[in-house]
Amino acid sequence: MSTVTWITARGLFGRRRFLMLLPLPAVLVALAVLCWSLGVAPADWGPPVLVGLGLAVVLPVLALVVGTGVLGAEIDDGTVVHVLTKPLPRWQIVLPKLAVATGVSAATVAVPIFVAGMLADSVRLGGALAAASALGALAYSALFLAMSLLTRRPVLLGLVYVLIWEGLLGRFVSGTRVLSIQQWVIALADRSAPTDLLSTTVSVPVAVVLTALVAIGFTALAVDRLRSFSIAGETS
Repeated sequence: MSTVTWITARGLFGRRRFLMLLPLPAVLVALAVLCWSLGVAPADWGPPVLVGLGLAVVLPVLALVVGTGVLGAEIDDGTVVHVLTKPLPRWQIVLPKLAVATGVSAATVAVPIFVAGMLADSVRLGGALAAASALGALAYSALFLAMSLLTRRPVLLGLVYVLIWEGLLGRFVSGTRVLSIQQWVIALADRSAPTDLLSTTVSVPVAVVLTALVAIGFTALAVDRLRSFSIAGETS
């Protein structure tokens, strides 16, 4: 498993598309610092920066690119065959890749969201946002990793979920929020550091249960799909 983890991390950091996303976290920090330095009231800039940019754009987009890239890129260029020929149970391939995707996404988002939360309210809020974002990164990564094995257009499908389901429908149709990872992250962060800057109709127990179900369920689906993928490859 350590070999798979190393290969995945090396391949991920060697791809330019991931490096091109680093400006997104930088923009989040820059906007928070700018608003704070200008003395803008946190109630005016906190929600759009923390939620509208940080949790609605930076976290899911980073998780989408990384989550679909840890295995999807290998499928696209054909190098997945070398991985599948190894005498490893498929879960020993999926779990390291999920760990890398989650770790990279969480670490990339944690620092800027912590800084923005600290400037908007307190260190406690910054820490709560960082911790909740890490759990959100796990759920997003499991979802997008599974998508990379289910469809040839995982990024497009992932954008539909993020922009249409979480963004458009989540804003105007309240019933869809219970199935929104973004809303789960908000609920968890608000529970750890209650603040008027965060608002959601999803309860914490629901957020915890659904986060766990998505992480476990889509990881299991990815393992099963990879097993089917290898069988198809060997028989073709």
